[in-house]
Amino acid sequence: MSKRRLFEIVFDTDALDHMAAIERKYDSLIRRAIDEQLAHEPDTPTRNRKLLLREATVGATWELRCGPDNRFRVFYDAHANERLVVILAIARKVGNDLLVGKEKFEL
Repeated sequence: MSKRRLFEIVFDTDALDHMAAIERKYDSLIRRAIDEQLAHEPDTPTRNRKLLLREATVGATWELRCGPDNRFRVFYDAHANERLVVILAIARKVGNDLLVGKEKFEL
């Protein structure tokens, strides 16, 4: 039986800046969720992984929800042919607001 090749996960520089705006104690939790959820089938919808109905402000087509009460959002694109996932933005959801880095978006 052949083992499926994993997707390579690459962070956009903006996503790294967004990560820096989130409390450091959540870094490993977010990175672990990214590795566990996006390395194998990033383009398969699940309870916490959703295809966006319209392209997000950051240009992403997929969203991963993670963390306590699903308060974090990872926006990404999955390129199946290249076996590549590009993390475009990492955000915090606070009430009806989405905080991406220092920008605030109303949901």
